[in-house]
Amino acid sequence: MSTSSIRVGIGGWTYEPWRGSFYPGKWPQKRELEYASRHVTAIEVNGTFYSSFKPATFAGWRATAPEGFVFALKASRYCVTRKVLAEAGDSIARFVGQGIVELGDMLGPILWQMPATRTFDHDDMAAFLSLLPATEAGVPLRHAIQVRHASFATPAFVALCRAAGVAIVHGDSADYPALADVSGDFVYARLEDAREEEPTGYAPDALDRWRDIARGWSAGESPAGLSYVADPAARHPRDTFIFMINGAKVRAPHAAMALIERLG
Repeated sequence: MSTSSIRVGIGGWTYEPWRGSFYPGKWPQKRELEYASRHVTAIEVNGTFYSSFKPATFAGWRATAPEGFVFALKASRYCVTRKVLAEAGDSIARFVGQGIVELGDMLGPILWQMPATRTFDHDDMAAFLSLLPATEAGVPLRHAIQVRHASFATPAFVALCRAAGVAIVHGDSADYPALADVSGDFVYARLEDAREEEPTGYAPDALDRWRDIARGWSAGESPAGLSYVADPAARHPRDTFIFMINGAKVRAPHAAMALIERLG
């Protein structure tokens, strides 16, 4: 792509406290994806972490969402929670082979979220990254990895991800260190520090800041004010995905919509 896009979304679409706060009163539950996909521009599917789905399910999601919408998928727990990541090949193949390609051009990045207790093992991580397939049934795959232990804050980890073309997730959280080093041909951020007392999760000035950061990522920059451990990545436009997730989840849709509005 010669130009980049910025998509802002939420985690999933089935959440009881959103009924009456995000979804209109008495909105049918079976139509929640229809509504959500028209008010945000991407959704990170968390259910795929816990179980597999049939190809028809992915096809149904695609048929429900509007043109241009994107689904990011959290990869199966069986891939990322094992003791030895280098042994995840069969689980990775099962995950990407379950029918996710039915999403077609709505298939966004696959999120490989590591447990917060996992520490950096150079050789094991290198082996894991080498197992991530570039395509499935002719459909290109994009991969993002989220790590949540301070031992990953090293140029060696960034170098591995850059060599593999895998994006390092930037997690805005009070619970663990964040890495902002750009490592793939897209950027993936999870904003996890929303506050329930804020109607839009993040305060207006914080949303303005994330707007500016998102525009910087999209333009190929390594925005100032974030935490880096390696030299800046080569500058070129990058698709950017930002998810309002965790934190005060009840506010996530409003945070996403407020950021979308700011991005114009």
